[in-house]
Amino acid sequence: MTISRVIIENYRCLRKTDLQFSDGLNILIGDNETGKSSVLEAINLCLTGQIRRRDASYELHPYLFNKQAIDDYVAALRKGLKPAPPKILIEIYFNDSPDLAEAKGTNNSLNLDCPGLKISIGLDEEHFSEEYAAYIEHKDRVSTIPVEYFKIDWFNFAHDPVSTRSKPLRPALIDPSSLTNAYAANRYVLDLARDFLNRKQKADLALSFRHLREVFQEDDSVRSINDQLLEHKGEISDRSLSVALDLSAKTSWERNVTPHLDDIPLGLVGKGEQTAIKIKLALAANDACDLLLIEEPETHQSHGNLCRLIEYISDRSNHKQLILTTHSSFVLNKLGIDAAIMFNGRTGLRLNNLSESTRDYFMKLPGHDTLRMVLAKKSILVEGPSDELIVQKAYRQSHGKSALADGVEIISVRSLAFKRFLEIAAKLQLAVSVVTDNDGNVEALKNKYSEYNGNPTIRICFSENEKLRTLEPQLVDINDIEIFNAALKRNFENKQQILKYLISNKADAALALFETEQALTLPTYIADAVQ
Repeated sequence: MTISRVIIENYRCLRKTDLQFSDGLNILIGDNETGKSSVLEAINLCLTGQIRRRDASYELHPYLFNKQAIDDYVAALRKGLKPAPPKILIEIYFNDSPDLAEAKGTNNSLNLDCPGLKISIGLDEEHFSEEYAAYIEHKDRVSTIPVEYFKIDWFNFAHDPVSTRSKPLRPALIDPSSLTNAYAANRYVLDLARDFLNRKQKADLALSFRHLREVFQEDDSVRSINDQLLEHKGEISDRSLSVALDLSAKTSWERNVTPHLDDIPLGLVGKGEQTAIKIKLALAANDACDLLLIEEPETHQSHGNLCRLIEYISDRSNHKQLILTTHSSFVLNKLGIDAAIMFNGRTGLRLNNLSESTRDYFMKLPGHDTLRMVLAKKSILVEGPSDELIVQKAYRQSHGKSALADGVEIISVRSLAFKRFLEIAAKLQLAVSVVTDNDGNVEALKNKYSEYNGNPTIRICFSENEKLRTLEPQLVDINDIEIFNAALKRNFENKQQILKYLISNKADAALALFETEQALTLPTYIADAVQ
């Protein structure tokens, strides 16, 4: 059984998200704050009813809800309106399977007749309608939502209630960022180990641990101390006072056993090793979990260790559904760009959603440039290395810092590939500018990119002057000879000599112009691209 689709509303930074997944490997890529981690959390919440391994009811707070949704709610209240408070909705749609017949129905927002789970967190009107009415009566004092009056509803698509015992699919959420201290590392690994032990192993371990505590009482030193304490009976208490190990449930083996590596407590070894162990433990539990949710496996890993870890993931996850987030082009290329889901916080785009020629192009491309564009705040596509250097220079002149410092990627691709990248940018609504030569035919250039006219996130930047076909004559036309002589350390007598040199030495000349401290006068279309 596998997940085919997930719909998420108002969970953390996800206002309204609709994602589709394949049966095997799914690699979620996107910029920071797009909500990749929140997607994994939401899936885990809907499958387990838990947040951070605790019942969701104990983790309920306003910050679980989308901030913009809360702000809109508060603003509407203060205008004298009576809006319903925001509600979290998470729906998981499964691929149809006989094993999921009991979960099949139409209790979902799409009214589809299919198996699935649905969890919602919203106002409990049945029990707190009066209290809520009193709360919003003082609307000027309302700054957030009253989660104390909220409830959690957990149902399958057949509208039957779900419990931790009846959940149809068992996930393993692996988040290296949870390794904040030694205690957290121990707890996490022991929780994984406990999940993968069978009932007999758990019972045997508990009995062994209890036996060790009982043996403690028989130690001669402990007996001697207790005999001395017994002599003071009546002075401190009328009852016999002694020292012993706690045998109550709260001191079970899970709370006292510490995982070790080469006799060193796990919490004291490197975080990279801890991360790898967590991932490998989950992958090794073939029968214990059905779905792996892995958050950025590259965290704390050196290149060599990451290589081995990705190989391990690739080898062991063939028969499981795996949803993985990453910022690493290495992870993406190693596991396969065909499994990538380019995510913008609302929806995801796979290569098979692209045209056939574009899909084939990116399947052959290493994937690094694609990842750069998807992760960037804005991208500027240029035709080659020399153009890239001049645009970098233009950006620094305009903003007083490098493009990367602003989260802007300047990516060198062949002009024939511009439309491949733009197909992705248009579907994901990514901010992209194209800097291109007019090649002496402005009308043909306009026709080539006419489908992007009016697109609010895509700009095609070029010169309308057909006599200046490429970048080099554009630069020569608007800059003085002295600037080129100083930057290139030459003694050109006229602009024809400069142009000939620039064309014959594209890369070296562009590098010299990039490195010079003198400001260049920039063609208007390049100045527009870097704004």
